Amino acid sequence: MADSVVNDWPDRFLATVRDTLGPRDAVCVLTHDTKFDVPAICAAVRTNVGYLGAMGSRRTHEQRLERLREAGLGEDDIARLHSPIGLDLGGRTPEETAISICAEIIALRTGRLGTPLRRTSGAIH
Repeated sequence: MADSVVNDWPDRFLATVRDTLGPRDAVCVLTHDTKFDVPAICAAVRTNVGYLGAMGSRRTHEQRLERLREAGLGEDDIARLHSPIGLDLGGRTPEETAISICAEIIALRTGRLGTPLRRTSGAIH
């Protein structure tokens, strides 16, 4: 049920849509493969997306940061990257992982931390 399916390298595709992406858009890199991850992230930081995340373990993230620096990204660019991606909801299935990623995107967009409502005070909405 996708609106469109694109068969292209992620960095090339991002270059073609760069000017259409804004603060309410998100780029999530889910490949676990450096030959895709690094160019895709480098291309995504040149957009105005409000959320840029990459899946992977903490170890993978540290190795990816090294490669991103080698590729020329500065600390401000790297600071935009959310990785490991998602909030810690304890999910294990792909569907639960997707929910944790969406939850992090919403929390970032609204300036929240993703704190359980029972641990907050004041109005909910």
